[in-house]
Amino acid sequence: MNIKHLIAFLIIFLTTGFINAQSKVNWLTFEEAIEKNKTEPRKIIIDVYTDWCGWCKVMDKNTFNNAVIADYLNKNYHPVKFNAEGNDTIRFAGQKFINEGIGRRPTHQLAIALLKGKMSYPSIAYMDEKNQLITAVPGYWDAKKIEPLLEFIKKDLYKTNTDFEEYSQNFQGRVQ
Repeated sequence: MNIKHLIAFLIIFLTTGFINAQSKVNWLTFEEAIEKNKTEPRKIIIDVYTDWCGWCKVMDKNTFNNAVIADYLNKNYHPVKFNAEGNDTIRFAGQKFINEGIGRRPTHQLAIALLKGKMSYPSIAYMDEKNQLITAVPGYWDAKKIEPLLEFIKKDLYKTNTDFEEYSQNFQGRVQ
């Protein structure tokens, strides 16, 4: 191998490694995910957060910024980041969802619907390819813990008698 080939190899190797280490989730709005599902059906993952939630920020940093998780979400889901206290008007399934501005920390109606009124942050809602809610999971999930859940839902194992705890314990993931 001559010096030119060696330099080219090192540049490609280092650049690829840097890009993979810097992987980010390509977050969509709720409406964008619903629209994309018309032509590219996938499950939708919705990170329901608030600006004041400390664990939401930790989850962004430690879970969603993990290169393995970001890559998996970008390839297998339509990932949505949704502020539970946002003010956007969202039209979905023939309904209009708004934040009525009621209370000390007004909550968006879509967040209430996605979390079935169990308001806890962070929470992650999962929808199927037909935009139907599968489940909402409250609490902080680190990268190693969420990886088997992402695959469990992606592979429709929630529709079977497969026990998630057992599946998770036997899961051979890529997150270190």
